[in-house]
Amino acid sequence: MTGAEILIECLRREGVKVMFGYPGGAVLPIFDKLYDADIKFILTRHEQAAAHAADGYARATGKVGVCIATSGPGATNLTTGIATAYMDSIPLVAITGQVKTFLIGNDAFQEADVTGVTRPITKHNYLVKKTEDLARIIREAFYIASTGRPGPVLIDIPVDVQQKDVEFIWPKEINIRGYKPTLFGHPGQIKKAAKLIAQAKRPIIYAGGGVISAGAHQELKALAEKIRAPVTMTLMGLGGFPGEHELSLGMLGMHGTAYANHAIMEADLIIACGARFDDRVTGRLDAFAPHAKIIHIDIDPASISKNVKVDVPIVGDAKNILGQLIEEIKKLPDTRDWLKTIEQWKRRHPLTYKDKDDGKIKPQYVIEQLYYLTKGEAIIATEVGQNQMWAAQWYRYEYPRTFISSGGLGTMGFGFPASIGAKVGNPDRQVFDIAGDGSIQMNIQELATCVCNKINVKVIILNNGYLGMVRQWQELFYKKRYSHTCLYNPDFVKLAESYGAVGIRVVKKEEVCSALEKALSIDNTVFIDIHIDPEENVFPMVPAGEAINRMIGGMA
Repeated sequence: MTGAEILIECLRREGVKVMFGYPGGAVLPIFDKLYDADIKFILTRHEQAAAHAADGYARATGKVGVCIATSGPGATNLTTGIATAYMDSIPLVAITGQVKTFLIGNDAFQEADVTGVTRPITKHNYLVKKTEDLARIIREAFYIASTGRPGPVLIDIPVDVQQKDVEFIWPKEINIRGYKPTLFGHPGQIKKAAKLIAQAKRPIIYAGGGVISAGAHQELKALAEKIRAPVTMTLMGLGGFPGEHELSLGMLGMHGTAYANHAIMEADLIIACGARFDDRVTGRLDAFAPHAKIIHIDIDPASISKNVKVDVPIVGDAKNILGQLIEEIKKLPDTRDWLKTIEQWKRRHPLTYKDKDDGKIKPQYVIEQLYYLTKGEAIIATEVGQNQMWAAQWYRYEYPRTFISSGGLGTMGFGFPASIGAKVGNPDRQVFDIAGDGSIQMNIQELATCVCNKINVKVIILNNGYLGMVRQWQELFYKKRYSHTCLYNPDFVKLAESYGAVGIRVVKKEEVCSALEKALSIDNTVFIDIHIDPEENVFPMVPAGEAINRMIGGMA
């Protein structure tokens, strides 16, 4: 087989059903073989969108996403998408073309040191120098991407490696020296954790995206119900615990609920699972959770005690460890007074907004109505900014893999192509992208991808005429000096129609529900351009450098 044929055969054996990408000279041998392959190929209109679409597919399905681009600028255009997946621990295999091996290092046409560029933003990467190594490398790439702490792996394949004929040998086993992820927790650490839980008076479970990656949502729910501990989630953890559950505190952190932030600051025990204590959660580190002992469950040993020193580290797969912990816990903590206190906080400081009768549309109202109309069953992707935070706060995520958002990197332009990947992976589900008028324009060309492939996602543009989150910071901390945050926007309705999609404009509150209902009934991609209150802010909010219980619009 040629290298290109080996690649296609390996992808087929890895169970790949769909790829996203963009052709070019250095991947022509691969695209020639894709012409006859039984792998669905979706041509995006930009390589960055291909990476985001593969990422959205992976988040929504749990499978490895696959994207492909040519050498040089094609490969470098993938890097924002690769970095997005890396920060959020998403399994991705990115395939890039490279100039012929004897030209590498000569500044050949469309040459870039892609393995060098992507080394800091991939879990691992490969430059394939021999066609004989290709099958092994592909096998390893999928294994590395999907095991341990998931992440993106890049395979850079020179043109001559794609063209050369060699004997195809499928590696049946994978044995990578130095890469042996720990799957089960140490029994001694499990016992220590169970003892701390039994002694706790004010325990709280802090769940991150690792719960979803591990498929540990049922075990998390079982643990919370067994020990009667409240659960708060990171942005990436939304859906890992049912949002409507009586023990749910919603999201914590910079734009979390006041009661979640206050609870974690007053807790005497934090059970952290699949979360990494990032700065948007902890706020001022020296003031974070001053009364709490910390149990930290994570498959990545490098994440434990990296930001916050913990008392009982447990390395391993969250699903396995939570199962072990549930079995080990014999004595239950008495949390009745703690839960009463939390109920009081919920009543005093509910998540709320001021909906004046002034004709302006509140974005929170839009998200609430979407939740009611979809009965919480939709998959929600977001862009980044105010739209993202409103979507996190006001839609209730009952199931894992239903909230798809760029957490760590905060990538504007992510949501629309990610919603494409989510819809391809879940063709029978309603998929919405909740966007801002700034973010949507960063990958708006993917309207063509949607229409050509009949990928009927619905896009809600919360149009406030600003780069909203930056404007909010300028209002609060820079004396309303709105430096370059006021936008000139196209007519989104006409733009959607020019691609063959459907556009709906909403300028009155009473039009919101009927517009959403209409969009749900249309078998096409729909842009719903909703003109919201231009100066509405996301609250609660923890100012940078403050403790997380020092909130604007919350518990001050």
